[in-house]
Amino acid sequence: MSPTKQEAAGGAGNARPIYSMTGYATAQSATEDGVAFTLTLKSVNHRFLDLNMRVPGDCDALEVALRRLIKERVKRGHADVTLHVERRVREQTQTVQLNHELLSAYVQAFHEAAKMQHFNADPDLHELLRMPGVLSSEMAAPMPDPGRGAALEAAVMALAPGLLEQLNQVRGVEGAALAGELRASMLRLRVLAEECATLRIGARDAHLERLRTRVGELLKADAAAENAGQVTDQRMLAEAALLVERSDIEEELVRLRAHIESFLEMLDGGGELGKRLDFLLQELNREANTMLSKTTGGDPGIGLRLTTLGLEMKTEIERAREQVQNLE
Repeated sequence: MSPTKQEAAGGAGNARPIYSMTGYATAQSATEDGVAFTLTLKSVNHRFLDLNMRVPGDCDALEVALRRLIKERVKRGHADVTLHVERRVREQTQTVQLNHELLSAYVQAFHEAAKMQHFNADPDLHELLRMPGVLSSEMAAPMPDPGRGAALEAAVMALAPGLLEQLNQVRGVEGAALAGELRASMLRLRVLAEECATLRIGARDAHLERLRTRVGELLKADAAAENAGQVTDQRMLAEAALLVERSDIEEELVRLRAHIESFLEMLDGGGELGKRLDFLLQELNREANTMLSKTTGGDPGIGLRLTTLGLEMKTEIERAREQVQNLE
């Protein structure tokens, strides 16, 4: 029995969307006075919500507001938030400073040297101005703009909700695709479980026949014993209990089916499913392992098929776990 197209596509009308943790969105805008900026959001898988903010150093209030807004819209994942501002440099003025004391010292030193060497000469002003430290220049710092921070915060916060919506649209498309793959996985698991349930009847009959043969051997071995009947009963009970415990997979199949149905119901409900679905897959894997440990003995053909089905289940479960790691 294979899942129908309708079953595989189930959950399309979820009240709550299922989001992937992977997404990207970027947008550009400008403040009222023309300062352009670019806001970029990128998210990848993470166990919890981890925000990495890259904003200009003088935008502390804006960072706090962005964090609060993002936490309302994104519940899990590593999110990189980058705000790039194209700073406009106001017209700067260059000033030249003359070190009068140093210039006077150079002139005095020149005259003293000329007098000592009996030279009759005057210093060259051009050369004196080239002496280290006599002249210095510097750029005047641009005038501070107290209104820039408020204007930038207003413009960014006006842009952010739409950008987060864009990010969640990307995450929602991928999340819906992942949910479809997970649903198909669970339906394949359900088919495998049904085949195991059918084979279980044959495996049980084979184990019962093996038990009858073993009891016959015990009866022959204990025929000469004084308390043959009592010993045989004890051995029969012990042998039967051991074989039943080692061979019957009914309990595992019941739990397996219940976990599959719970998984599908969660997909139908939507929302934040990543951690809960991962836990269910761990339980499914545990039941598959227990089934594999009980497939020895009895009819070799049935046991081999049950082993093959158990391994296919584990492969399907592992594939589903890889997909679940991407869900919010």
